[in-house]
Amino acid sequence: MADFNEKLIQGKERLAKTGRSGVPAATGKDRLPPGQHEVKNWPVLDLGIQPDIPREQWSLTIDGLVGNPRSFTWNDFMALPQAELVRDFHCVTTWSRYDNHWVGVEFKTICDIVKPAPDATHIVCASADGYTTNLPLAVALDDLLLVHSWEGQPLTREHGGPVRGVVSKIYAWKGAKWINAITFLPVDQPGFWEVCGYSNTADPWKEERYS
Repeated sequence: MADFNEKLIQGKERLAKTGRSGVPAATGKDRLPPGQHEVKNWPVLDLGIQPDIPREQWSLTIDGLVGNPRSFTWNDFMALPQAELVRDFHCVTTWSRYDNHWVGVEFKTICDIVKPAPDATHIVCASADGYTTNLPLAVALDDLLLVHSWEGQPLTREHGGPVRGVVSKIYAWKGAKWINAITFLPVDQPGFWEVCGYSNTADPWKEERYS
């Protein structure tokens, strides 16, 4: 598994550095970050593991610096206020997909319930495949959506279902697939790709692919 992950990392870095040749230029360049090209499909990238998590077995644990730690079951999660948002999606491997129709729970809704402590400044999102990624709390409040549906259909296993994180203003690796835990922290804690040398801020408009 370690060898496989190393090959995956090398391949993803190669794509991020060189892009993909032979792709027509996208229209609407004002919404296309530099170095990106538009796709109509939704490519699949992961660490080589796609956990199979039945909805009735899925849960989301919220802990760390919060006044009200919680563990949400699927039914708990679906009982929360639901948001329907249309957002673009930018992958560090140079592709972008416009106008994705997402349905899920906004991270700020979770925060209203768990009550982050005043000294909480960052979060780490963890996945069932062992993946982690970090976000400043302010960025998560502004941009993180915990989605269960895409284009009117339940999120598939290959794309991180039953629930994954989605961010639209930064590169998509900052949204964890198969998300099962969010921890509030007083300091930043780099996640999987950040430790491997990816940018901590991941702004696609500045091409912040690497640190």
